[in-house]
Amino acid sequence: MAEVMANVEVAPNIFRLKAAGEFAGRMGQFYMVRAWDKYPLLSRPLSIFDRDGAGIEFLYQVTGEGTTLLSNLQPGDELQLEGPFGNGFPELEDAGSIALVGGGIGIAPLYYALRRYRSPDVYLGFSQEAYLTEQFEAATTGKVVVDVGGIVLEQVDFQAYDTIIACGPEPMLKAVQRKKLESHSTAEVYVSLENRMACGIGACLVCSVKCQDKRRKACTDGPVFLAEEVVFE
Repeated sequence: MAEVMANVEVAPNIFRLKAAGEFAGRMGQFYMVRAWDKYPLLSRPLSIFDRDGAGIEFLYQVTGEGTTLLSNLQPGDELQLEGPFGNGFPELEDAGSIALVGGGIGIAPLYYALRRYRSPDVYLGFSQEAYLTEQFEAATTGKVVVDVGGIVLEQVDFQAYDTIIACGPEPMLKAVQRKKLESHSTAEVYVSLENRMACGIGACLVCSVKCQDKRRKACTDGPVFLAEEVVFE
């Protein structure tokens, strides 16, 4: 069990939760989080937004019963964290130029990556209201491009980067894959999938992903994949 340090609504239905304690985790990995006993049955997979010596942070959107319960947590309340799980973003010692591209709540795993990589450029797309952009701007000497109501990918030059990492809804990631091919970019392009998950350890097959060679599991083989590996249907 972990103790809630803070749980703040940063935008309508978008919460930033911090739990106290020392937690492991690489950028792009996630934890299975719950703050209830038997119902809902399943924990909720939340990617690591940030972590330090005092605790670990998650950024999540309220979309159903589980996340509604999480949004009601107050400092001092307890929650259960299991993890870290998953195959995260690549550790890049000499990656050249890097772009991080997030759509909506897909920005959640990018902040921790932003703090680990060397001054990447960041592209943040929102359908209605932008949030936490000032924190992203403070964490990099690269540029931060914010798009509200448009298509943030239109502002990303795939020829300008050696590595591109994207997280967001499936239509956005499909567009990332298509732009990689159409631009003839030589960049290594990674996508972090937002598939539903039940167990986090690859036992239930709920998060199955169709790939070029076979079906894989988002929770253990992913959630991060090379863009060309995934077959978006």
